[in-house]
Amino acid sequence: MFNDSIKMKGRLNIVLTGPDGEVKEQHEVDNLVVTVGKNFIASRMKDTTDTAMSHMEVGTGSTAAAVGDTALGAAVASSRVSLTSTTVSTNSVAYVATFPAGTGTGALTEAGIFNASSSGTMLCRTVFSVINKGAADTLGITWTVTVN
Repeated sequence: MFNDSIKMKGRLNIVLTGPDGEVKEQHEVDNLVVTVGKNFIASRMKDTTDTAMSHMEVGTGSTAAAVGDTALGAAVASSRVSLTSTTVSTNSVAYVATFPAGTGTGALTEAGIFNASSSGTMLCRTVFSVINKGAADTLGITWTVTVN
């Protein structure tokens, strides 16, 4: 008898950079691949009916990530940005996004990956300790999702 189980997990590398180019904060955070995200992955194995993941968003919600989540708890207005790159390597995908000066400003505590510029399907969500992004700061997130 075979016993094989597939698990998905994600990890973020979050870097806050000041206007002078100096790194102010850097964090490594685990995340949750939500149920609609797992359903999305299964649908992509069938065909490409669902649009590929293309955007990342930040917010100020503090409720713990749950498998039933379909959106951020409290998205920051106009904070959804296009991914700057998506790289597949062995059994993982790395999604990269940059929130430039003036975008996603505030006391950030959550992030998510989506397949649309608004609404859409959320693949992953995470909640983290407060990162205070000033209006002149840049926030970079590299989000790696691994299947094993």
